[in-house]
Amino acid sequence: MTNKNLLVELFVEELPPKALRKLGDAFAGVLAEQLKAQGLAPADAVVTAYASPRRLAAHVAGVAARAADKAVSQKLMPVSVGLDAQGQPTPALLKRLAGLGADASAVAGLRRAPDGKAEALFFDSVQAGVELAAGLQKALDEAIAKLPIPKVMTYQLETDCELPGWSSVKFVRPAHGLVALHGADVVPVKALGLSAGRDTHGHRFEAATDPVRIADADAYAATLARDGAVIASFDERKAEIARQLAAAADRVGGGCRPIEDEALLDEVTALVERPNVLVCQFEEEFLAVPQECLILTMKANQKYFPLLDAQGRLTNKFLVVSNIAPQDASAVVQGNERVVRPRLADAKFFFDQDRKKTLESRVEGLSKVVYHNKLGSQGERVERVRAIARAIGQQLGGDVLAHSADTAACLAKTDLLTDMVGEFPELQGIMGGYYARHDGLSEDIAFAIEDHYKPRFAGDELPRSPTGLVVALADKLETLVGMFGIGNLPTGDKDPFALRRHALGVIRMLVEKDLPLELTALLSVAVPAFGDKISDATPALAEFIYDRLAGSLREQGASAQEVDAVLALRPQRLADVAQRLQAVRAFAALPEAPALAAANKRIGNILKKSEGEGAAVNTALFVEAAEKDLHAAMQAIVPSADAKFAAGDYTGSLQALAALRGPVDAFFDGVMVNADDAALKANRLGLLQSLHEAMNRVADLSRLAA
Repeated sequence: MTNKNLLVELFVEELPPKALRKLGDAFAGVLAEQLKAQGLAPADAVVTAYASPRRLAAHVAGVAARAADKAVSQKLMPVSVGLDAQGQPTPALLKRLAGLGADASAVAGLRRAPDGKAEALFFDSVQAGVELAAGLQKALDEAIAKLPIPKVMTYQLETDCELPGWSSVKFVRPAHGLVALHGADVVPVKALGLSAGRDTHGHRFEAATDPVRIADADAYAATLARDGAVIASFDERKAEIARQLAAAADRVGGGCRPIEDEALLDEVTALVERPNVLVCQFEEEFLAVPQECLILTMKANQKYFPLLDAQGRLTNKFLVVSNIAPQDASAVVQGNERVVRPRLADAKFFFDQDRKKTLESRVEGLSKVVYHNKLGSQGERVERVRAIARAIGQQLGGDVLAHSADTAACLAKTDLLTDMVGEFPELQGIMGGYYARHDGLSEDIAFAIEDHYKPRFAGDELPRSPTGLVVALADKLETLVGMFGIGNLPTGDKDPFALRRHALGVIRMLVEKDLPLELTALLSVAVPAFGDKISDATPALAEFIYDRLAGSLREQGASAQEVDAVLALRPQRLADVAQRLQAVRAFAALPEAPALAAANKRIGNILKKSEGEGAAVNTALFVEAAEKDLHAAMQAIVPSADAKFAAGDYTGSLQALAALRGPVDAFFDGVMVNADDAALKANRLGLLQSLHEAMNRVADLSRLAA
């Protein structure tokens, strides 16, 4: 058998740019997976995916022309069913053999083997290896069927079909070519009404030849680059764009750098086949508009890369990734400059118009904007956020913080009514900060308005000021309490109100800012703001937040056991959780930890079965030396552990308790807790209850037991 490298390419019309990378990886991945499953490619075959705006391709190394034959053993039926008393085949056995393409002559060759309690008949055969043409056809069909297509198109076939002009096919975009090469040989497969060959097409305008003929599988990328002016590899094209962007910024000088945006870079990579980065500029007067507006309009609408100076300020120059490389690029540059100018003019117009009205004058208009049919308007929502913000501000900073938080919360949503945010919803909050400064409000209020949506995503920074922190907490709590109060909860991967993200935001603010707020009390503060619009779902919401916290801690490297031990106690101050985790980790490393965790689990089970039977410890009722020793050890050790716990030294508290291992082991070895004497039993249960409480103040240590 001959092993050669395989190349398959589908040539299509322009693919959706935001899905291109995923389509390319899926096409190559499924194709290779199917070839491996059929024995045509080795399990460790190197697979290379190619994806450009007009093609999906895969290169698979070491593909066989024919898969190796393989032995197959099929269980038929129990011997008692397949053979009669005389050892002759039953009709059931003959029918089963016929289904496998065999006849009565195969009976003598059947193998008997134990199968559970009975003996069964097995039919051993050799399955011929699949030919590459048939195997690749199956793999190609599967790869096309499993493509994660965002939206399917239906189009008609003109040739090689039953009814030219009428027969239709469904695919992400109309396909116009199919290449399938095993080494230098064409593999005769079909897909989407196309028959495989070795010809493809290069760049629409700059290809040296058309069609581009691929000599063999290994020459694919080089031939396309040389004759077709196309960089077929998504990753190579992306790296080339990044290199050209950096080089162009260096040519501009002054420490300029293109804005970093991985999603934009991916999208532009999916839009061009032969990247050519050009430097363009716009009039400096537009720089009077907040740079976030200009950056967003250039990125979102035009796919341009704005240039920032060494201080991170926007310059009046930007970079364009062109798909053509003419000798004189001035027409391309001028065209892009002409296109961006109206966009920037719109942004300037919106900014100028918005500043004609103060934020305060827009507050009343929020009552006309629907928030949720069960929770009222944005105006009502703002009043709830204000009430929650005042309550939190009072706890954290008294009247001064409560007043500034109330002011910021009152104005935080008003930029939703501005033209700029209407055009660019991503700028909500940011524009509110700019307009607050224009209205003469303090930097503290402006920052709070700008920051109250933070953190917007994982890893985002937190609000910069105490006022912003309070308003951000109030805003997220209003959403969480309101949605849980009307039963609007996340399900599966659906979370339209981003409640998971809001919960993580609350957790991060409480933990990273070390806020002295208790979770249940904090949630309870928000409930009265809703009046009778909701039911109180505080317990369910608290559990939801603890679940999010558990997931976050595991992602940060804590083990499931450690997280479970700490959160089992439902600590109210989330800011303490990290210290508790650290203490549990240190305790688990002690040699006494396994035995104490196991004993703790045992104590918990005993107390659960004997709930309500314990009594206050009476030393006069001690009989055994082991219970006296345990009580004495607790009297000596627990006060010190409790003092360290009260001081926030959770590690020291748990390590102090480790000294109880010996007395605890001795107690269980020498004392019968469930004594016949009821008073004795109650006293011993009381002793264990005291021990259990002392050992589980930092975390539920029983969760560490194997």
